[in-house]
Amino acid sequence: MTYLREQADSASVSLSIHVQPKASRTRVAGLHGDALKLCITSPPVDGKANAAVIGFFAKLFKIPKAAVTIASGETSRDKRIILAGISADQAEAVLHPLLNP
Repeated sequence: MTYLREQADSASVSLSIHVQPKASRTRVAGLHGDALKLCITSPPVDGKANAAVIGFFAKLFKIPKAAVTIASGETSRDKRIILAGISADQAEAVLHPLLNP
């Protein structure tokens, strides 16, 4: 999976995501090229979309919001986020059912 990479410390993973703001509902909508497509209801104004991305992944992986960081792309639709305390296998187990319903 090219959108999911285990970090060198093996205690965190990075996800490449493509964000679609102002969607009708917040959800993972499959893949967008080599990135996970995330639809969010928040507008891309005043950091609301970034906060929604962090909140979504914290809830999805049942980790604190502080364990989710945006490593790159804060002002772009294409972002790379880091999930601390999650292995690649754990991340794949959570994401696989969303991508293959």
